[in-house]
Amino acid sequence: MEINPGLSYFHTLLYGMPAAFAPIQGSSDYPNLHGIVRFYPVVDGVLVNAEIYGLPVQSPICSNHVFGFHIHEGTSCTGNESNPFADAKGHYNPGGCEHPAHGGDMPPLFATHEGFAWNAFLTDRFKWGDILGHAVIVHALPDDFRTQPSGDSGAKIGCGIITRTDTK
Repeated sequence: MEINPGLSYFHTLLYGMPAAFAPIQGSSDYPNLHGIVRFYPVVDGVLVNAEIYGLPVQSPICSNHVFGFHIHEGTSCTGNESNPFADAKGHYNPGGCEHPAHGGDMPPLFATHEGFAWNAFLTDRFKWGDILGHAVIVHALPDDFRTQPSGDSGAKIGCGIITRTDTK
C-alpha cells in the first residue's frame, strides 16, 4: 500500500461510508449524551471511529474527563430503573479472555471540557460482521484496565446498537 503523506489510507477511509455504525444515546440521567461510532473494515482488522457529544464533564481543569468505552454482549439498549442499559450485558468476549483483552475492550474516550470526545483506532480483536447487533456502551468512569471483569468503569451512561450501514 502506497502512502500519500497528504492523504493517507485511513484519512481517505474515514471520509467513506462505514460498513456499520452505532448511534449512541444517553440514559434518562444523561439526555444530552449522543453521538455515533463507525466501523470500517480494513485489511488488518477494523478501524473504529467514535464521535460523542454531551459527556458529563466537570469544570475544574483536573477533573475526570475520561470514560470507559466497550462493545457489550447484549443486543439491546433496554434495562431497568437502576440500570437503564442492563440488557447490554457484559463485555463482548468471544475468546473468553480476561479484561482488558476482551474482544470488546476499546480505548477510553477522552473528553474536552465541553463534553466532546473523538477518537479513531485500529483493532483486530473482532471482525465488523461479528459485532453486528451488539451494544456499544459509554461508561461514567475510566476503565482501570485491571479490575475483573469490566475494569471498574462505572455506570452505563450511553448505548447504541451496531447496525449494518448497507441494509441490502
